[in-house]
Amino acid sequence: MPRPTKTRTVVSEPDVCYFKPRGVPLRMLREVGLTVDELEALMLADLQGLPHEEAGRHMNISRATFGRVVRKARKTVADALVNGMAIRIEGGNYLRTGPDGAVLFCGKCRQEWPVVSSGGTPHECPMCKKEEDKKAEK
Repeated sequence: MPRPTKTRTVVSEPDVCYFKPRGVPLRMLREVGLTVDELEALMLADLQGLPHEEAGRHMNISRATFGRVVRKARKTVADALVNGMAIRIEGGNYLRTGPDGAVLFCGKCRQEWPVVSSGGTPHECPMCKKEEDKKAEK
């Protein structure tokens, strides 16, 4: 049984969730999916030029995991560009934090919760955790 995917931290969700070749109706295109955390990895590595170790810290994952995430994202984008496919951006296993780290957001159930300055803030979604606990009790 594989290990569960570690939740990644992202600063914001994209304003645009679709990209497609111009002049071709969306219904005629194949599409590929890019997760929100993969988009964040592209932004950190390629747009901001951060080293993988530092970018991994931003996303609360290891350097090696960050490398795998950004590699998959680059492959997805390259596939879409070369083969004329639409890119749909959604989903992923992530928590959103505000630019100042004030709010956490669960990408699974879309729950938000405040960051407690005393350090007692859960980094796992309280709602998803409750659901997991209920399932474990059964």
